[in-house]
Amino acid sequence: MKKSDFNFDLPEELIAQTPIEKRDASRLLVLDRKTGEISHNVFSDIADFLYPGDCLVLNDSRVIPARLFGERKTGGVVEVLLLKDIGRDKWEALTRPGRKTKIGEEIFFGNGRLKAKVIDEIDDGKRIVEFHYDGIFLEILDELGQMPLPPYIHEQLNDPERYQTVYSKNIGSAAAPTAGLHFTEELLEKIRNKGINIAFVTLHVGLGTFRPVKAELIEDHIMHSEYYEIAEEAARIITQTKENGGRIVAVGTTSCRTLESAFSDDGKLQTLSGNTSIFIYPGYKFKAVDALITNFHLPESTLIMLISAFASREKILNAYDVAIKEKYRFFSFGDSMFIR
Repeated sequence: MKKSDFNFDLPEELIAQTPIEKRDASRLLVLDRKTGEISHNVFSDIADFLYPGDCLVLNDSRVIPARLFGERKTGGVVEVLLLKDIGRDKWEALTRPGRKTKIGEEIFFGNGRLKAKVIDEIDDGKRIVEFHYDGIFLEILDELGQMPLPPYIHEQLNDPERYQTVYSKNIGSAAAPTAGLHFTEELLEKIRNKGINIAFVTLHVGLGTFRPVKAELIEDHIMHSEYYEIAEEAARIITQTKENGGRIVAVGTTSCRTLESAFSDDGKLQTLSGNTSIFIYPGYKFKAVDALITNFHLPESTLIMLISAFASREKILNAYDVAIKEKYRFFSFGDSMFIR
């Protein structure tokens, strides 16, 4: 298939620049993936579409304030975007301007409170930087770093917590698992009280999420790798749900990719951690996920390819056409879809 098969025209004014005032007041488009039937709802009604015995799977990764602005010894400004913690105060990062940050270059943040040294260069213009500091790194990062909002968001985010899910816990993402931004504590409690199981998995979202597909044939695209983890309790809840005939409802493409990476071909869920570069596009046979809550995605992105694999390209593009006509809000701070 060609990446152009997943293109659509989106008016710029439909790209949400700020989060809605109340998380669960966003709109919810419900798509039946068998019939193509569409209905329009409010996200706070999501519990009405879930059944007792279902399992809602949430990605509890927490975004770090991964964008840092520092200075070289010459006084030149350098932007450092942290991508992945590789241990012992070393991080995989993007630097700008890249040509100015060669191996051995030192960068100073917060008047020297934090210092980074470029120790290696890797593919795609990435660098390995090693940090030096006194104190606790994450506390310093909270003070000096900024939230790495997606490139299509141009407004300032007044409350950084609005780019975190209410259940975020495990620090490590460079971007939010945005399908979960619609949930409130009250809504999750309502879902639990209805007899719906909730399981938490972790996938640390990388900025490869926003990287465009460059290959014209999507089969030639190389997917970025991200760290994921499924704990024993989550594996037990999800396995029991499957055995009892309940649906596995993934919240977001990150939860979906985590589950599909961890399920074996015979339908068994493994308790494990590691890196996944799974690329899901039409033709893929789903092993774990029965329903999916997701936001509206960029044209020609791996994310729209994933949901097209789940509900067919034709039904997804038709649903997007309807959403555009109905003026749904798109992308990270936008409205939501429930594909069942």
